[in-house]
Amino acid sequence: MSTERPPAGDSDRYGLAALTKPAALVRLAGIATVVFAIAAAFAGTAGWFSPGRLDPARMIDRFEAVNGQHPGFRRNHAKGVCLTGWFDSNGAGARLSTASVFAIGRLPVIGRFALAGGLPMMPDGPSAVRSLALEFRLPGGQQWRTGMNDIPVFPLKDPRAFYEQLGATAPDPKTGRPDPAAVQAFFAAHPESARALALIKAQPFSSGFANATYNSLNAFVFVDGAGTERPVRWSMVPLDAFAPEPADTPADSNYLFDALATRVKSAPVQWRLVLTVGRPGDPTNDATLPWPADREHVDAGTLTVMALQGEDTGACRDVNFDPLVLPTGIAASDDPLLSARSAAYSQSFTRREGEAKPPSAVRPDKGS
Repeated sequence: MSTERPPAGDSDRYGLAALTKPAALVRLAGIATVVFAIAAAFAGTAGWFSPGRLDPARMIDRFEAVNGQHPGFRRNHAKGVCLTGWFDSNGAGARLSTASVFAIGRLPVIGRFALAGGLPMMPDGPSAVRSLALEFRLPGGQQWRTGMNDIPVFPLKDPRAFYEQLGATAPDPKTGRPDPAAVQAFFAAHPESARALALIKAQPFSSGFANATYNSLNAFVFVDGAGTERPVRWSMVPLDAFAPEPADTPADSNYLFDALATRVKSAPVQWRLVLTVGRPGDPTNDATLPWPADREHVDAGTLTVMALQGEDTGACRDVNFDPLVLPTGIAASDDPLLSARSAAYSQSFTRREGEAKPPSAVRPDKGS
C-alpha cells in the first residue's frame, strides 16, 4: 500500500491545517460520507445512547434528510455496481481459522463496488471514498460478508464520536457549509480523529477501482482448530499496478465506473486477500489506530472479478452486506462500530426492499 503524499494541489484532501476554508470543508465531507457508511446506528451499542434519543430508524432518517429521498437505493454508498466472480483459496488461512473459506478450493462470490455518499446519481470524483463489499458463499449454506474501503484507518473511534461529528459537520442553513468553529472544536475534543485523518491524508487515492487496496478497517477474531483466537484485519490488494489519481482530475458523471467496466471486459480483475495478524495489545476496539507494519501478513488466496451488472438486475441488489454475517471460525471483535453498522444496514435494507426498484445508477452493459 503506497504511503507517498498526494500530488501537489491535493495534499490537503483530508488535512486539518485549513479546515476553516470552504474547500477543505468540502473535502472533509468526503470522509463524512464513509463515516456514515461504517458507523450509522447506535441503539443497543453499549448503552451510550438512550432509545429515546437515537436508534437505527432515526439515523437512517438523518441520511435521508442530508441526501434527499432516493427510493429503491441504499441510503449510503448509493451509487454502485454489482460484481460476480470467485475466490480461490490457497489454504494458507486455514491455520488461523476453521472457516471453510480458507480451505483449498474455489468459492463463488458476489459483491459490489461503490462510492461513499447517499446520492445515486452523484458524479464520480477524485475525493470519493471507494468501497468493495463481498459475499462469499460457503458450503453448508454459510456466508461471509465483508465491506471494505480504500482508506487505511477509520476516522472515528466509537459511536459517540460519530454522533458528535455529525453535529459538528452539519451544514449551516445560512451558508450551506459546516461551521468552521464547530469543526475545529470537534477535532480538539477528538485528537484520535485528527491523527486518523492525518494518516488518510498521507495516502493518495488510486486512479480507479481496479488498482485500489480495500481494507476491512475493523478488527475481527479468527479461531483455529485448537480454539486459539487471534485478532485479524484484512485487505484486498490489487494485482493491477497502483497509480495515483491526478490531483486535477475533474468530477465527471461515471468515469470511474466506466473505466472499471472497460477493464473487466478486457480481462478478469484480481486482488490478493491478505490477512494481517495482530499481537496481544494491538487495538481491536479502535479502528482509528493502525497496527504496526511488522505484523504478520498471510496471503490467503485470490479474488477474481469476472463481470459487472447493474444493481436493478444484478445479484447484489437484495444483499445486505452486514459485517456480522460471519462463518464459523470468524467472530466479531470488541469494536463498537460493528454492531452499529449491522443495525444501520438492516434498517436501510428494510426500507429499500419495500420500494420500487429504479434503473441502476450505473449501467455497465450500456456504457453507464
